[in-house]
Amino acid sequence: MLDFLFGFFSHDLAIDLGTANTLVFVKGKGIAIREPSVVARHKKTKKILAIGREAKKMVGKTPTQIEAFRPLRGGVIADFDATEAMLNYYINVVHENPKSFIPKIPRPKVILGIPSGVTEVERRAVQDAALSAGAREAYLIEEPMAAAIGANLPIEEARGSMVVDIGGGTTEIAVISLGGIVLNKSLRVAGDQMDDAIVSYVRLKHSLLLGVTSAETVKMTIGSAYQPKEEKHSVVRGRDLENGLPKSVKLTASEVREAVSPTINQIIESIDETVEEIPPELVGDVLEQGITLAGGGALLAGIDKVIAEATKMPVWVAEDPLTCVVRGAAKLLDDEKLLAKVRVTGGLK
Repeated sequence: MLDFLFGFFSHDLAIDLGTANTLVFVKGKGIAIREPSVVARHKKTKKILAIGREAKKMVGKTPTQIEAFRPLRGGVIADFDATEAMLNYYINVVHENPKSFIPKIPRPKVILGIPSGVTEVERRAVQDAALSAGAREAYLIEEPMAAAIGANLPIEEARGSMVVDIGGGTTEIAVISLGGIVLNKSLRVAGDQMDDAIVSYVRLKHSLLLGVTSAETVKMTIGSAYQPKEEKHSVVRGRDLENGLPKSVKLTASEVREAVSPTINQIIESIDETVEEIPPELVGDVLEQGITLAGGGALLAGIDKVIAEATKMPVWVAEDPLTCVVRGAAKLLDDEKLLAKVRVTGGLK
């Protein structure tokens, strides 16, 4: 009876708990939250000072007693308390209703997307964080499966569907058939490594110390994986390593492309390795349907063309790739049968 009341007064949620961004889908309302996965905290008292966009503004600008950081690294929880605080904050934000005279007790059912390569301990940590944050039930679904559902791939049919989800901390590659993952590879090389590569490139070529946030901005504005028709450029500012003074440098799109190409090549190599391992009966299906790209990394201009050239297979970017995982998890809120089939078990609730 108590669970029924909690469910009645709560909005069930689907959460893409990403390394770079957290997206929250509220049943019946759509995507309510799109925030960076960043927490600002007082080092001594451990008091949370800011979460999301406000915390991201503080990265690299905090005094010694404050830390602004990502509680998830490589798709897994690096700081349990900060992750729990972040989930608790978002669950309460969703359930705030200043017009209601009845105080809501947020005890929602939550479905969370996790990388396919995480260990049992890491899975348990994610589930425990959700339950500690106030969820009455917490189910886990592997990100490539959620991305495939969100991209409307025929995952329950007896045919192979291949999806590549390029996120902030991990790249998830999977071949799916009959509602299960036939083959998968989880690579801890993704958007964050591209940002680090840009920082290293600018330091070596221009003797400029660039912040990771600035590198991410450059990647999003002029970054590309394929030679564009028109070369763009962007001015970046940092510290001159030779004299320690502020310095501005004009970066071209070709320079950014050169910086991120080793990371992209690693992703392509993993895709090639996965394709080589696809069972013969499913190769024809994948070749016919092509490879579906999801995740924020799919927004990098020309990455579909580079992968298509390397694999000799058709490649297409899913509609709104950034939200594929959370939209896929959201569909499971209404489909108990499919949830039972695709959710991660192995000792978990």
